[in-house]
Amino acid sequence: MSNMPRTPARRSRSVAKTPLTPSLSAAVNSLTIASPARKGSKGSSKSFVGDITNPFFQPSKSRPTSPLKRATSGGIQVSESLQRQANAGVIRKGGIESRLDVITCDYRPPKPDMKRSKSQPAVIQRDRFITNREEQDVAATLELMHLNPRSASPGHTARLAEAANLPINKRVLAFHEAPPIPSSDPLMAQQREIVRPLYARPGALTSSTSSTTNKTRKVAMQPKRVLDAPGMVDDFYLNLISWSCLNVVAVALGESTYVWQAATGSVVHVGDAPEGSYVSSVDFSQDGAFLGIGMGTGDVELWDVETNAKLRTMGGHQAQIATLAWNGHVLSSGCGDGSIWHHDVRIARHKVMELLGHAGEVCGLKWREDGELLASGGNDNVVNVWDGRVGDVNEESRSSAKWTKRNHTAAVKAVAWCPWSPSLLASGGGTNDATIHIWNTTTGARLHSLSTPAQVTSLHFAPHRKELLSTHGYPTNSIMVHSYPGLEKVAEIRDAHESRVLFSCVGPSGDVVCTGAGDENLKFWRVWEVPKKTGKKAGKWYDAIRHDNFTAEIEKRTTKLSIVRPLQHSQFNVVIWPFF
Repeated sequence: MSNMPRTPARRSRSVAKTPLTPSLSAAVNSLTIASPARKGSKGSSKSFVGDITNPFFQPSKSRPTSPLKRATSGGIQVSESLQRQANAGVIRKGGIESRLDVITCDYRPPKPDMKRSKSQPAVIQRDRFITNREEQDVAATLELMHLNPRSASPGHTARLAEAANLPINKRVLAFHEAPPIPSSDPLMAQQREIVRPLYARPGALTSSTSSTTNKTRKVAMQPKRVLDAPGMVDDFYLNLISWSCLNVVAVALGESTYVWQAATGSVVHVGDAPEGSYVSSVDFSQDGAFLGIGMGTGDVELWDVETNAKLRTMGGHQAQIATLAWNGHVLSSGCGDGSIWHHDVRIARHKVMELLGHAGEVCGLKWREDGELLASGGNDNVVNVWDGRVGDVNEESRSSAKWTKRNHTAAVKAVAWCPWSPSLLASGGGTNDATIHIWNTTTGARLHSLSTPAQVTSLHFAPHRKELLSTHGYPTNSIMVHSYPGLEKVAEIRDAHESRVLFSCVGPSGDVVCTGAGDENLKFWRVWEVPKKTGKKAGKWYDAIRHDNFTAEIEKRTTKLSIVRPLQHSQFNVVIWPFF
């Protein structure tokens, strides 16, 4: 007893404070516990004295016996079946054993400390929807996600891969390296800038019959008439249509030339170019009686429209005649070698002046209405304004340009004089320029400039309005109308032709514009309205010309003859009569 550990002082103090009285101890010692009645008995109950080992029942200081020995040694009898169940570990359903928290593993070894070596890169967390873009990670991803050729039907998989021309063990879509940086070659950069307008079409694409106008102007969305022009050459530098004051349209189709009578709709074949050549330009004389035709060989032909007869051929140029322009009896021709010749169609030695001011092909040529100035544009990006006075040709006399403008950065084909302000000249540049300039030919100043979305192929001032019409090639193929002097867009017809609009001319009434393109169509657009005339007419002049032997024939149109003033025509023997 002396070796047993001593009871803690706290318990000894509590026992000392509350000792059991002799009466309480006697009552506890005489306490008996009654056993509950067993089932199946006849209501009798037997009482027994329990194994009192609790200190409250037996105030003994000895250590109590183990509950296990008590259960096995006496008290409750254990049957063999119950012993087998206990040894087998059977847990009764719904019993107290099933509600015990059984600890299966109460020991968990600590995780080893993962130390990363200095050479091993840190793991970067990435989005699970985006694969790693490093080359090694992409290769590993492709290796993990490749197609399995040993599938249930390898033959079918192989046939699909062969039909689609795809590798069987690689992905179709995957991340790749960035594209190479464009070359810093200045020549390549310049070429990219030149072709940029071909690929940067401004605005949304519209249909071939669409137009945009402002609130004050209405332009027809569809052409008034469409004519088939098979064989029309798609060449920016040529000028293949012309509209005379007699309401006749001339058009060059390959090696042939035709005229279309707008009043009757009849078509007449004028003539053909020499074998191996082609028609490069056409232009009517101011009175509409004669037609000048330029050839690819450098010859210029003169045709009588009424009799459909060729009057003469004027040669001398060494390259194609891309443009023609009339001034009375003088026919000017622009050649591919950069020269401009004045031909007097009345005399045998037709060349009366040569103008040398272009280093490239002359593709734009227009006389002012009064015949005092001539404007020319060429493939050398130059606009020249020439004095209209014609002199004799010799080795020492060569005409020089009055004004030379080098503001354009592309070929200048479009030139136009203003009918209601003779000093104004408009010029338009090609693909790399796409700009319209307005010049004052009296002072030589540039008054206005307008950038357009495409190459400018032709220009026309409206005869009855302060507006300017322009036709365009790639990429818009449009017809645009601009106000003057504000140069605001009044109307635009996108995709007027399926190809670039290369040629245009205005009708004699000044309201309809005819356009031609490489899609082999001639289209007539009513752009303006003819203003109604008010007041008493001042008079009319009638000019009846008979071309046989250059004699004039007068047709009497009224019975009252007021004044007879025969005038000698500078080109033909023509008598003009005024009637009121």
